[in-house]
Amino acid sequence: MTDLAVIGLGYVGLPLAREAVAAGLAVAGYDENPDVVTGLNRGRSHVDDVSDAEVRAMRAAGFTADHRAAVLGAAHVVVICVPTPLHTDGTPDLDPVCRATRTLAPHLTRGTLVVLESTTYPGTTDEVVRPALEQATGMTAGADFHLAFSPERIDPGNKGFGLRNTPKVVGGLTPGCAQAAAAFYGKVCDTVVMAKGTREAEMAKLLENTYRNVNIALVNELALIAHQLNVDLWDAIACAATKPFGFQSFRPGPGVGGHCIPVDPGYLIHQARAAGCAVRLVELAQEINRSMPAHVVRRAAEVLGRPLRGTSVLLAGVTYKADVSDLRETPARPVVRGLRAAGARVAYHDPHAPAFAVDGRPVRRVRDVVRAAAAADLTVLLQPHTVYDLDAIVAAAPLALDVRGCTRSGAELL
Repeated sequence: MTDLAVIGLGYVGLPLAREAVAAGLAVAGYDENPDVVTGLNRGRSHVDDVSDAEVRAMRAAGFTADHRAAVLGAAHVVVICVPTPLHTDGTPDLDPVCRATRTLAPHLTRGTLVVLESTTYPGTTDEVVRPALEQATGMTAGADFHLAFSPERIDPGNKGFGLRNTPKVVGGLTPGCAQAAAAFYGKVCDTVVMAKGTREAEMAKLLENTYRNVNIALVNELALIAHQLNVDLWDAIACAATKPFGFQSFRPGPGVGGHCIPVDPGYLIHQARAAGCAVRLVELAQEINRSMPAHVVRRAAEVLGRPLRGTSVLLAGVTYKADVSDLRETPARPVVRGLRAAGARVAYHDPHAPAFAVDGRPVRRVRDVVRAAAAADLTVLLQPHTVYDLDAIVAAAPLALDVRGCTRSGAELL
């Protein structure tokens, strides 16, 4: 028997498996991608926050990865950590969760704790996962097996907060389920916070990310008018941030990226509409943030002082976040799409992204960002990776547009 089986060994599941191994638990991992399984079993990590050395240490401690579902049947605890994307029409795509549930069902045994960590709308654990498991097994959640929801709080690239020292919210289908989940997470997390139930835990995750989405939209909307008002918005934000209460600082940018911020509010919007309600502020925030790549393209033409057709534009940093290799939902893609539609020739540099394509068409990669900036008509600073010498890039570029407000002279701001 194993203490824990993790379904989905990506940005959420692999750090959980690592922390559980470090806590002395016997851990197995399941992933439907054979390449992920093969890489991990050979000591290679595909996740920024988990190093190859850590994977090798996990393997030495007994961790195994498998693409065969039988590994799930020997576990006391099974945690589902699969993606929850959106369909092209913006509605939730729960297919990965449903596939994971169907995969688990034939191997579920009495007394097992099942936890969903995938971000989703309130009601998913009770209305999607529970009936699927009960119908397939003939068992009853809360009586024959435990069922809970615990939102992941992984922040890729964050060196200060990880799984161990970030409080873990858990919500159980029943009080007994909650206690079982709290007992498990107490082994891998310093602090466990008990939610009233699964729906409250599910809503807590959506609230956290929607809060960020709405506040980012606020400063992005101010960025849209800052030039007309002759305001350095970054300086205004820095001044406001000196207030020791009542204000939290957010920064404008080319849009929002990553798996959470652009996606999670869509789950809240969908469920609100299904209930006959509206969350107008959230919907407007989504609209504003999605408009920012087009604003970057407009500002690029303004900085150049001429149409973009025939010009060469270099993008510095295309990942969604500084110092990570994650390209999920990166706003660099719609920026490239807009630049190409306007007729610009686009190249990119990013030490964390050896390849980058938009709509199946690769973007030309340059090796030396400073030399490439000198040769381009315009350089757009999309992501301020710490390895960049921003002053050198701006000094070399004939024209530069800083969409993150990380340079204080020589570049135009968003």
